[in-house]
Amino acid sequence: MLLTQSQRQPYWRTLLILGRVSNLPTVWSNCLAGWLLAEGGTVTRLIQLCVGATFLYLGGMFLNDAFDADFDQQHRQERPIPSGAITLDAVWRWGFILLGAGAAALILLGVKTGLLSVLLLACILAYDATHKLIASAPILMAGCRLLLYLTAASSAAAGITGLSIWSALALAAYIIGLSYLARRESTGGAISLWPCLLLVVPLFLALIVNGRGFERTAMLLCMVFGLWTARCLSHTLLTTKPNPGRAVAGLLAGIVLVDLLAVAGGDTIWITALFLLLFIGALVLQRCVPAT
Repeated sequence: MLLTQSQRQPYWRTLLILGRVSNLPTVWSNCLAGWLLAEGGTVTRLIQLCVGATFLYLGGMFLNDAFDADFDQQHRQERPIPSGAITLDAVWRWGFILLGAGAAALILLGVKTGLLSVLLLACILAYDATHKLIASAPILMAGCRLLLYLTAASSAAAGITGLSIWSALALAAYIIGLSYLARRESTGGAISLWPCLLLVVPLFLALIVNGRGFERTAMLLCMVFGLWTARCLSHTLLTTKPNPGRAVAGLLAGIVLVDLLAVAGGDTIWITALFLLLFIGALVLQRCVPAT
């Protein structure tokens, strides 16, 4: 159903919705966590990393809608393309421009980072093109986040470390669980238990890694993560009127908590505070722009 001129939202808001910008704090937290796990580096490189990752994410989200145009025309007519808020050709152009800008920014960070960013770009395109066609699409989504983690680590002082790999795998497990729940949001049907179990993999990794050192900090963060995850799942598992959309939105913001677990809050307060600000930022942005 096309909107009339008077009904159309501002063009800038259409772009925000297409880019699902409410999830950007989770992209930045992925970058920060991967960077910290590899001993960090200069702030300039971190900023360049976040800028490149932002462009890749936005480009991927634009192309997600471009590939889904026919599906949205039948099932989600409120989305920008079927509603007439923007043309399909414009979305294709925006998507590829953003992907190109993101890849360029990351390639300039070095050979390893550039190679990983190319793999990340390929994974993004594979997910966008096939996620409505194959049941294993959540694995591709998890692969995108895993490669983002490794890309971030490769740009830092120590490069890709064992802990950054394990943390990337734990995040990937969380994303697989989240993505399968998100598919139920659009297709309906009963919620399986196994995706919910994958959501707690980061918790177990945090407990194992932080058994020594920051015991109190690790335990407190594990409690926060566990309570938040349980709260999100309660919207689908412990109610007579399931609201998977609310659960998925909360779990998307929870990606920041996964990253915070990976660094165990760090050894300084500002690191914990920064992740918590990103978490709050994701929740606030979700009130303005839909996360899915």
